[in-house]
Amino acid sequence: MSSRRGATTLRGVLPVDKPAGMTSHDVVDQVRRATGEGRVGHAGTLDPLATGLLVVLIGSYTRLEPYLSGARKTYEARIAFGTSTDTDDAEGEVVDAAAVPDAVLDPHAAQTALDALLGDSMQAPPAYSAIKVGGRISHRAARAGETLELAPRAITVDAAELLRIDADARTWDVRFRVSKGTYVRALARDLGLACETFAHLGALRRTAAGLLTLDEASDLDDIVAASAEGHIAALFTDVVAALGLPVVEASLAEVANGRSLDTGRFSDLPEGALASVLADGAFHGVYTIVGGALVPVSIVGGTA
Repeated sequence: MSSRRGATTLRGVLPVDKPAGMTSHDVVDQVRRATGEGRVGHAGTLDPLATGLLVVLIGSYTRLEPYLSGARKTYEARIAFGTSTDTDDAEGEVVDAAAVPDAVLDPHAAQTALDALLGDSMQAPPAYSAIKVGGRISHRAARAGETLELAPRAITVDAAELLRIDADARTWDVRFRVSKGTYVRALARDLGLACETFAHLGALRRTAAGLLTLDEASDLDDIVAASAEGHIAALFTDVVAALGLPVVEASLAEVANGRSLDTGRFSDLPEGALASVLADGAFHGVYTIVGGALVPVSIVGGTA
C-alpha cells in the first residue's frame, strides 16, 4: 500500500459491464470505494440509460485515457419511432408525436435509411449533453429552460446494421460502429426526421470500445467481491492488447529517468507514431517518435 492517501499499488485496465440507471461517474466511485484507490477514471462516458462496456482505468493507468477514449465504439441500439423527447432518449419527456409511415416498418427501406448515415458528417449534439458553452454545461442549461447554441461536431458512422424490426412496438434494433463523440441519441433523433416522423433512443448497449469487447467485462458485484478477496487484478485486461500499438522492448536501465530510446529498434515507425514500451517485459508506458527518437509521453511503470 502506498503511503499517499487514496493511492494503492493497483494499476490496470478494468472492463466493466455498466448496469442501467448508473452514471459512468457512479461506476468510477464504486470501483474507487471497492479498491481504496483514489485514482480511478474511465475512457468514454455512457449515459445512465445505457448499459455495457465501460473501460475503467485504475492507478497510474488513468494516464492512458487519451489513447483509449478515442477508439471506435460499437453499440446495439433500440430506436423507437413515433415520438421525440427533450433528451432524445427514453429518459426524457415526450415533446412531439406523429404517425409512423408504413415504410419505417419495411426492412429494405429501414436499411436504406441507415445506409444514408454512413461516412463522415456534422452532427448536432443533443441539448441534454455535457458539452460546455462559455463555461456552462448544456444539460444544466436545458433543465433550467435555456437553450445553448451547440456547434455541430464531425462524426463518422462506420456501420449501421439493421438487426430487427418490431412492427407492434414500432422499433428498430440497430448495430452501430461510430467514432468518438458520436451521440447515438442524436442518430435516433435524425433517423426519425429522415423517415418523416419522430424517433428517440429506447435502449443502448455498448458492446465494444476499440479492441476491447463486452465479453471481457465484469459485473460490478463481481468486481466488488474480487476486490474484497484481494484478487481484483485478475479482472484486469491486457493493457498492451487494449492499446493495440506497436510494441518496443527495452530494459529498465534504458528507460530510467524518462530517457528516450535510440532508433535502432523501431526504424519502421513513422514520425509521430505511438508505441507501447515494455521494460524488462512489463508495460512501462506510451512513447512517440520525435526527430528519430522514441520519446516518452505517458509513463505508467515504476512507482504506481
